[in-house]
Amino acid sequence: MALMYVGELAALSVSVCWSVSSSVFERSGKRVGSLSVNFLRLVVGFVMLGVYGLLINGSFLPQGAGYQQWFWLSLSGFLGFFIGDLFLFQSLTIIGSRLSMLVMTFAPAMTAILGALFLNEYLRFYQWLAILLTILGILIAFVGLEKGRFNFKMSLKGFLFALGGAMGQAMGLVASKKGMGDYDPFAATQIRVITGLIAFTLFIVVLKRWGGLRKALQDTKAVHDIAVGSFFGPFLGVALSMYAITKTETGVASALMALTPLVLIVPALVKGRRIARREWVGALVSVAGVMLLFL
Repeated sequence: MALMYVGELAALSVSVCWSVSSSVFERSGKRVGSLSVNFLRLVVGFVMLGVYGLLINGSFLPQGAGYQQWFWLSLSGFLGFFIGDLFLFQSLTIIGSRLSMLVMTFAPAMTAILGALFLNEYLRFYQWLAILLTILGILIAFVGLEKGRFNFKMSLKGFLFALGGAMGQAMGLVASKKGMGDYDPFAATQIRVITGLIAFTLFIVVLKRWGGLRKALQDTKAVHDIAVGSFFGPFLGVALSMYAITKTETGVASALMALTPLVLIVPALVKGRRIARREWVGALVSVAGVMLLFL
């Protein structure tokens, strides 16, 4: 059974990776700024992927990709790593990782729609229901009620930034699947990272923000967090997401990756924080959605 659902299991692992990376990137972003974190985590991710490629395939740089793969994976890197993460990392510093990841739960629906339009991926009724259950569960967990009214106090600016991040992720996943085929997920991720690095380098040059990068490198705590986040984000997490979309529909994979807000409840439990009833109910609804995807 595990082999039957290897794509779904990989996508679930991504949600765990992203729960770690979003937490440490939120912390480092508040210390040194989201732009510096975005650039430096791609540099670290690029090196990690290069070392992996050198050890496994004998080459630091991605090999064997054709023109079509370079085009679609580069487009994916621009949409996901640059546009999407530029918005997402800004939202992390404004509304925090929990609320940012909450807004990112809209990505599965966006991904499923784009997958239907551009990849001819038509989900079955139960898969749509499972995706909606997953999203509903997360909304129940994090949108409270006060006197019968929804309590959804969130910075509009932070919300729009996170929504832009969700759209960038959705478009990036669809472009990745369009170009990957049976290409190595780690090499595919490195191609995406290269494009993101080029885009951020040009962006920093235009804004003349190199001074901020120098200050960020002097902050040892931030550098440590960026290194940890880079391992669970651009290296392991993104590579697993690339693998997941080759083994299952992009909408299904995106729904399982969107469980990050619920995974973030675990550290709160470890720290002894009381978990509200709605969070438990939301978790159960989302888990029901996940189980439906495995039927």
